[in-house]
Amino acid sequence: MGDISLRGRGIALKNGGTPAWQRKEGKNPSGGLNRKGIASYRRQHPGSKLSMAVTTKPSKLKKGSKAANRRKSFCARMSGMKRRLTSAKTARDPNSRINKSLRKWNRRSTLPQLPPNSTPRFTDVKPVPSG
Repeated sequence: MGDISLRGRGIALKNGGTPAWQRKEGKNPSGGLNRKGIASYRRQHPGSKLSMAVTTKPSKLKKGSKAANRRKSFCARMSGMKRRLTSAKTARDPNSRINKSLRKWNRRSTLPQLPPNSTPRFTDVKPVPSG
């Protein structure tokens, strides 16, 4: 079914139609996509502006530069995803894809770690009684 949308684009896919950016060979073991994965994504999504991660240390980036702004935007977006869209187990797992990608972008201090038996803050809010 994945081949249907790619007909006529001259894209040959392996493994039953799964592009490299979704498979292990297109992913970097330390987080994010490798060059092959990015090339695969660009082929499948013409006009895409996907580019490599900003791996320069934040102290070496010029404040307000294009790379610094990309890094700041990515880290804010992914930190929000980590907080709201992942389980507590995934958020604590150092080998999860989200934690690997945040490390790759030099985002070390993402969120304070919750104690193992605690509940997240947003569940502590009591509902307002209707009436």
